[in-house]
Amino acid sequence: MSTTKKIAGAALAAALGVTTLSACGGDAKDNSADTSDAPKSKTVTLVSHDSFNVTESVLKEFEQQSGYTVKVLKSGDAGAALNQEILTKGSPRGDVFFGVDNTLLSRALDNGIFTPYEAKGLGEVKPEYVLDKEHRVTPIDSGDICVNYDKAYFSDKKIAPPQTLEDLAKPEYKNLLVVENAATSSPGLGFLLASVGKYGEEGWKDYWSKLKANGVEVVDGWEQAYNERFSGSAGGKKAKGDRPLVVSYASSPPVEVLYGEPQPAEAPTGVATGTCFRQIEFAGLLKGAKNEAGGKALVDFLISKKFQEDMPLQMFVNPVTKDAALPELFTKHGVVVEKPENVTPETIAENREQWVKAWTALVVK
Repeated sequence: MSTTKKIAGAALAAALGVTTLSACGGDAKDNSADTSDAPKSKTVTLVSHDSFNVTESVLKEFEQQSGYTVKVLKSGDAGAALNQEILTKGSPRGDVFFGVDNTLLSRALDNGIFTPYEAKGLGEVKPEYVLDKEHRVTPIDSGDICVNYDKAYFSDKKIAPPQTLEDLAKPEYKNLLVVENAATSSPGLGFLLASVGKYGEEGWKDYWSKLKANGVEVVDGWEQAYNERFSGSAGGKKAKGDRPLVVSYASSPPVEVLYGEPQPAEAPTGVATGTCFRQIEFAGLLKGAKNEAGGKALVDFLISKKFQEDMPLQMFVNPVTKDAALPELFTKHGVVVEKPENVTPETIAENREQWVKAWTALVVK
């Protein structure tokens, strides 16, 4: 499964699968408790999904201040990366794992791959994001999966764009929506969960029956949906996409501005804020980490103001700390989703497989 940072992965140049950034000298400065008598390692390894990104100067500053060299081991999408850590439980490939989100959180916790650690600065994290009271994981970022719309299409047709899940089933939006497969795509699963959060166990299937009758199109993943079928994106325009509604992210409009050629004064796409599901991503100290002290320092860094304010333009997600400010690109062209749909990680873990199977039988087959 990928994450909200699929946007960044599509927009930014691909990074190397394994990235090592060296500190610019200095001895280790360990501010975390370490009860081990073993020599302190100078390298700390972050295992992540492929979309992790950070400004080099920001990471180098952490390395200079802490004395650690950070090695980033990218391991595919979030689901694949998590599977590898579960398989190597107790003998992890790194010290910290970043990228497990609330759709996979219970699976990670049930498999016991993390060592509890209450990060320095956790008090600055907004309480609604702290889903694990045992602090086995620390919230790092959030993002909203939402329906995006092509502003020009709806302006030309003189039709108001949809704003809610209910709107999408109305006749005026027939044959306009493209969604990703919930069995193969993170945003596809998130949109399914939005319907579960809104309509509950008894109502979400009826809702999808209405969407199917209203001509919803299902494709395998975000790249195809957004950059080929959606008429509002730069890629979709080139591909002559004819669907003016797509499941994407609340951060998609700022990305369209940032990478527009020429850069537009206004985002060409909008967000239906009543269609959203909130993803939260976490990092945790891996059980059996070779450099536990370095891992703790790295987790502290991930919720530091410096990193939190760097994230939006690197991974196109929102910070989770109270003191982090959003860049102007987000405040000017983004939207605030006041009431996203939510489903608890425990409920997702108990029902995800059966929900996806039922969805596939209903919508795809």
